[in-house]
Amino acid sequence: MALDDFPRYPLTFGPSPVHPLERLSQHLGGAQVWAKREDCNSGLAFGGNKTRKLEYIVPDVLAEGADILLSRIMGADVRLDPSGFDIGIRSSWEEAMREVEEAGGRPYGIPAGASEHRLGGLGFANWAFEVAEQERQLGVFFDTIVVCTVTGSTHAGMIAGFAALQESGDGRARRVLGIDASATLEKTRGQVARIARNTSALIGLGRDLREDEITVLEGWAGDLYGIPVESTIEAIRLSGRLEGMIIDPVYEGKSMAGLVDLVASGEIARDSTVLYAHLGGQPALNAYSGIFD
Repeated sequence: MALDDFPRYPLTFGPSPVHPLERLSQHLGGAQVWAKREDCNSGLAFGGNKTRKLEYIVPDVLAEGADILLSRIMGADVRLDPSGFDIGIRSSWEEAMREVEEAGGRPYGIPAGASEHRLGGLGFANWAFEVAEQERQLGVFFDTIVVCTVTGSTHAGMIAGFAALQESGDGRARRVLGIDASATLEKTRGQVARIARNTSALIGLGRDLREDEITVLEGWAGDLYGIPVESTIEAIRLSGRLEGMIIDPVYEGKSMAGLVDLVASGEIARDSTVLYAHLGGQPALNAYSGIFD
């Protein structure tokens, strides 16, 4: 199958905006940096990367006749599990599904980030094709993509999508650099590789992914998921001061910190044109207001 063969339920406004971060680029004195703004891609619940993933999952939900609700604000029974962070499937999740079934409902399980869902990578495989079309319109080529990586399917979908583009005749190689924010590096790297390969097979890539196409970088996550470190806070302030672009302390602050250091060190070359994937998440700032006092 090809990507176009999968049903898609539109939840985004259309292609998310792409724009240059001119003041940040000038400040860094290296690569030209642009942003693609998933934080304003939809009218549904502040948008963000999860909305794009749902475009391919909602048709499957509807086809199965599922009737479980989405969130507390929509009336769902939301329960907090004390076990702590993990990128995998939890027993509490399986128990909740079973409880809905026993009550006569038909649940549809979407794990964290949709990353363990078989269709979870399709949204950002499509994102890659969207980027290629915007490149044609803008007359620009992004040789490097920087994205935050935690549960893996956003990054993995991009890898699969850009590989498919190259195989279909686009011909140009792009580096997709995942900045780990999970603080469980090896587990995340393994999950990205697995989801990327699964998604590549789904969209008919026709070859295995090379190891050099799967890059997850460490150094900016800190010791625990969800806890900002000094570089996170500096990146949030820098992005806000120079570009008026608000990023969050859990995901985007860490990927921006990675981008800043990679440009400054020359790992991302001065002649590169970089696309920073802004995945959303700004509402999380409300829970971290104390760090900006």
